[in-house]
Amino acid sequence: MSIDSMMALSDVLNNKFDELVENCMKSGIIDLNLYQEYDVKRGLRDSTGKGVLTGLTEISDVNGYNIVKGVKEPADGQLFYQGYDVKKLVGSGIEKRYAFEETTYLLLFGELPTKEQLKTFVEILSSLQELSGTFIRDVIMKAPSPNLMNGLQRSVLTLYSYDENPDDISVSNVLRQSLQLVAKLPLIAVYNYHAYRHFQFFDNLVIKPAKKEYSTAENILHMLRPDGKFTRLEARVLDAALVLHAEHGGGNNSTFTNHVVTSSGTDTYSAVAASIASLKGPRHGGANLKAQQMIKDLQENCRDIQSEEAVREYLQKVLKKEAFDGSGLIYGMGHAVYTLSDPREIVLKEYAKKLAEAKGMEDKFELYDRVEKVAADLLMRRSHVMKPICANVDFYSGLIYTMLGIPEELFTPVFAISRISGWSAHRLEELVNKGKIIRPAYKYVGHHIDYPEKSK
Repeated sequence: MSIDSMMALSDVLNNKFDELVENCMKSGIIDLNLYQEYDVKRGLRDSTGKGVLTGLTEISDVNGYNIVKGVKEPADGQLFYQGYDVKKLVGSGIEKRYAFEETTYLLLFGELPTKEQLKTFVEILSSLQELSGTFIRDVIMKAPSPNLMNGLQRSVLTLYSYDENPDDISVSNVLRQSLQLVAKLPLIAVYNYHAYRHFQFFDNLVIKPAKKEYSTAENILHMLRPDGKFTRLEARVLDAALVLHAEHGGGNNSTFTNHVVTSSGTDTYSAVAASIASLKGPRHGGANLKAQQMIKDLQENCRDIQSEEAVREYLQKVLKKEAFDGSGLIYGMGHAVYTLSDPREIVLKEYAKKLAEAKGMEDKFELYDRVEKVAADLLMRRSHVMKPICANVDFYSGLIYTMLGIPEELFTPVFAISRISGWSAHRLEELVNKGKIIRPAYKYVGHHIDYPEKSK
């Protein structure tokens, strides 16, 4: 067949495929009024936006408003892990080293560890950190992905083949697997990044093992940086960020995904890979990267980033889908539960300010602060009911990661490194309570049609 014939055939096939796409679009449209008619909780939320109750948990509690005489009133947000205020778990100052490890212990076992229990727990995690040379070579170094979340998924799924007892879903075995994933995921994420940079951009490939005496936060910075050096403040800020991202109730998308998949009786690696797939989405874990990219676009296209009026003009264009990615969303602003404030954002903002002062990046922090204030006002006025809208945890996390020298490709993987603690706790809770398989219903709103008889 000649090249011209092949090109003509290709054009025909492309046209046919375009026709299929058009048919698919027409077929998939559902009248949104039917959701109200059949009282269907779209997105598993009721008419007020509140999540539909689908389960019970003792792992964490998320509060964003008060109920006064049956009326929901805005309130400062609160987040509790196993009953403890997350702000207390993060702590203050820069002396605390193992806040994330302490938090992981709390989420998994329901109580704070003693000093001796925490010491033993850290030693257990350190002993589980290694990845074999074979795994690094055959899994991480092969076909590195520009989106590292896919690399995390592939690596986690492949760990199944390295496990002598992967399908055993007894609590003892799943706890073992969970602790291994908590310990190994930082290495998997950082090594995937190095492999990606090496094969795509020919960067030097340096794979450093984790240090036994380092915390999770310290090891991430150690393995990521060429010289392996970091300040105590840098490690403390990253440790705080890991604590704040570790858990957020059973109803967030990736954790609910874990509950759903776990309820089917599948293995730990499949359940965690499913959660990673959920977290990858820009409407969930990928939102911090979107917020960071939006600020970059603002710096390039706003006539005066020092002016609140100019920032307001840019953000109005974003809302009108005339700027940035055309979504009409101001990323990092608003939350499904929190109203007056997101407690995680408040803590991260304080650490972002400290880090900015230490690194001489006050102007960058002030820009974020300016955007936050203007965006909150714009969104509140846009709602026409003057409902308060706060910045969420994603707004400042990207700035913090940037100041720490963490590349954008690792923003969401760092979220996964943290949230594996919450996912594991919820998976174990689902298994301990022997819940039913999660199977919600969808209302059929199509039509029954007789199949046409064959022509004689």
